[in-house]
Amino acid sequence: MLMVLDESLRTFEPGRVGSVAGAPLTTDNYTELFHAVYVRYFVQTYFLAFCASILSIAFAFPIAYFVARNASPLVRKSAFALLIGLMFLSALVRVYSLQLTFSPVGILAPIMSVLGINMNGWLYINAVIIVGLLHYAIPMSILILFGAVQNLNPRLNEAAQALGASALTSHLTITLPLCVRGLVSAFLVAMTFGISAFVIPMILGRGRVMFISNLVYSRFSEIANYPSGAAISIVMMVLSMLVIFIMSRLATSLDRT
Repeated sequence: MLMVLDESLRTFEPGRVGSVAGAPLTTDNYTELFHAVYVRYFVQTYFLAFCASILSIAFAFPIAYFVARNASPLVRKSAFALLIGLMFLSALVRVYSLQLTFSPVGILAPIMSVLGINMNGWLYINAVIIVGLLHYAIPMSILILFGAVQNLNPRLNEAAQALGASALTSHLTITLPLCVRGLVSAFLVAMTFGISAFVIPMILGRGRVMFISNLVYSRFSEIANYPSGAAISIVMMVLSMLVIFIMSRLATSLDRT
């Protein structure tokens, strides 16, 4: 990382591979990231990763709660085997399966045509990328949230309902607040995966949607502008650490209340 930081402060000369040897330090590689085109890449990456993280928690928490509280030991073991198996499947196979499903010639094409959905539209492509991120984020979130739900004392909900609270109210006022650390952990894991995703936006984005990781790859591999790629990497790392810090502080404040 120190080498990447040093490279990000070097000057790039078109036609060369990497930075200019012995060139003075510069911050031009960072200042150019304030241009609208780069800001769009960062906003797009973090926004889609955020949406996928929120949706993954919304899907994962009820499943984790059911498996932890209501499922039989056999169903629980089968669920764990399925989730772990999903995480070990080939990434390329999974992404190309999604592409075959959601592409304009996929099995969903007739349904989308009847519904009048443009499968080549920008909104649809972004939705497919979120689905691709969910395919990874949901199994990881379930495994994380399962432990959080297991550590809850079920008598707390029973006591609240015995005092007149509905099942929904007891879950909103007891279960969710006590699982806040697990929820934040699942969100951060899903968010980290979404931000660093490379294959999913490259394939499902059809060349129209690029994440920061794709931009870094382009800088290092395609045009050999190592200083620019290094600067983007450093900024991405700093922003990710800032997100982790904010969410951790939020979880601590909610835990105290």
